[in-house]
Amino acid sequence: MSLSLVQSRALVGLASPAVTVEVHLANGLPCFTLVGLADVEVKEARERVRSALQNSGFAFPHNKRITVNLAPADLPKDSGRFDLPIALGILAASGQIDALRLAAYEFAGELSLSGQLRPVRGALSMGLALRSSQVNTGLVLPPGSAEEAALVPGTRVFRAHHLSDVVRQFAAPPAEESAHEPGWVRLSSTPLPACARYADLSDVKGQAGAKRALEIAAAGGHSVLMVGPPGSGKSMLAHRFAGLLPPMDVDQALEAAALASLAGRFKLAHWAQRPTGHPHHSASAVALVGGGSPPRPGEISLAHHGVLFLDELPEFPRSALEALREPLESGTITISRAARSAEFPARFQLIAAMNPCPCGYAGQPSDTAAQGPQCRCTPDQVRRYMAKLSGPLLDRIDLHIEVPSQNVRTLVSSPPGEGTEPIARRSLHAREFALQRQGCPNQALAGAALDAHLHMQADALAFLQAVATRLAWSARSTHRVLKVARTIADLAGSHGTQAAHIAEAVQYRRALSPP
Repeated sequence: MSLSLVQSRALVGLASPAVTVEVHLANGLPCFTLVGLADVEVKEARERVRSALQNSGFAFPHNKRITVNLAPADLPKDSGRFDLPIALGILAASGQIDALRLAAYEFAGELSLSGQLRPVRGALSMGLALRSSQVNTGLVLPPGSAEEAALVPGTRVFRAHHLSDVVRQFAAPPAEESAHEPGWVRLSSTPLPACARYADLSDVKGQAGAKRALEIAAAGGHSVLMVGPPGSGKSMLAHRFAGLLPPMDVDQALEAAALASLAGRFKLAHWAQRPTGHPHHSASAVALVGGGSPPRPGEISLAHHGVLFLDELPEFPRSALEALREPLESGTITISRAARSAEFPARFQLIAAMNPCPCGYAGQPSDTAAQGPQCRCTPDQVRRYMAKLSGPLLDRIDLHIEVPSQNVRTLVSSPPGEGTEPIARRSLHAREFALQRQGCPNQALAGAALDAHLHMQADALAFLQAVATRLAWSARSTHRVLKVARTIADLAGSHGTQAAHIAEAVQYRRALSPP
C-alpha cells in the first residue's frame, strides 16, 4: 500500500488537537516533500527520519516520491514531535509494518540520527486530550514523556526507547509479544502521593504577625505584600507558604503539571506539589504573563494553583507589574498575536516582598547607641521608591503586612516557631467552612454573593464606613477588606462578620507611604 495514515497531536496553547500524518509514496523524480503548515523544526524532520531509518536497519524508499501531509493544513505545527509518526508512516506506506494496526494508537517523539527516541514537550496535554475525548486509543511516547502522560488516569500509555522497539510491535506479520521486552513497556497510572513535602514554617523564629497573615491568606486565597528590612525573613516565609494550602486534587495536579510540561519544567518528583514560582526582578512582562510565537505560558501560568513569589517588587519593570492586574482579577491570561491567540489559566496566589526604602533600613533603631545599619535615604528617595508601585496594583493585593527584623536573642535562644501542620489544619478548616457556605474561597466572592455571605453586624458596618471614609478607600479596597474580614470570621468559627474581624482586616490594609 503506497498510502498510510498515522495519528498524532499538535500543541496549541494548553490544547492538543489531533493531527493526521498522511504519507504517500509515488513513482516519479525522487524527493521528500513535507506540507501542512509545518514550522522549521518540523521540516528538518526529513533529514532526521532518513538517517534514523537507515541506521536502524530499515529500508528507506530512495527511488520514490515521498509526500507527507500534516492535516489539518491550517493548524500550526512545531517541534520535533512528528518525527516518529512520519517514520512509521513511511514504513507503513512501503509495506514494512502493518498499517491497519497503527490506527489504534497515537504517536509522538523526536528521533535522533541513530533512531533513539527523545522526549517532547506537552506530553501531559496529549494525555488530557485523550481523556477528554473518551476514546480508547493507545499513546506511544519516548522515555520522559511517557511518564508524564501516564499521570492521567484511564490512559493507555506505552514507553518506547528506540524506533526499532516501536516497529517490532507493528511488524507485518505480527511479532510475538514479549512481557519482558525492555524497549516497549506499558505504564500504569501514577496515583497522587499521600502528602506533598514542603519546607516547614517552624524554621522561621518569631514573626507571629506575619504567620497570622499567611494563615489568613491560605484560608481565603488572598494575596500578600510583605514589607520589611533585608534579612527579616520575608523570603523564608514566602517559600514556605505553599505548605499552608490544601492538598491538590487530581484535576488541579494535572492542570498544573500540564503547564509545566509545556515549558519543559515538569519533574515527576514534584507531582501534586503546589508550584512556587520566584522569577528574578529583571524578568520582562512577556516572561511573567507569557508570549512568543507560538504562545508559551509565563510565570503566572506556571504558578497556576500555586504561589507566585515576587521578591524586590519595586525593582520589577513597571510594565511587567502592570501586566499582572487583569490575571489577578480573572485568573486567566489571553495572549493574542496576529496569527493566533492562546488562553492559559493563571489562578495563583501572589506573595510579594519589598524593602521599606531603597537602602532597606527605614524604621530601624536610629539612636546613637545602635550599632546596626541605619537608613540614610532622603524623603524624596523613599517617595520615588514607593511610587514605582501603582495604586491600582496595590489595590489588588489584599494583605499589606510589616515584617520587622528580629533581635539576636529571638534568633538564637527562642525555640522553633509554630510549624506548618497546625497552621495548615486551621486554614483548611476555615476554607472548607467557606466552600460549604458559598462554593468558592472568600477571595472569589464578588457582587451580590459578597453581600449575601458577609452576614455583617450593624456595629461592624458602622465601623467599616467610618474607616473607609477616613482613609478614602476605593470600592475595590473596601471589598478586599470585606473579603479578608470574612476569612478572619471563618478562622474564628463565627457565622457573622463582627467589628473585631473588620478591625483586624483594616490593620492588613495600611497605605504604603514614606515614613
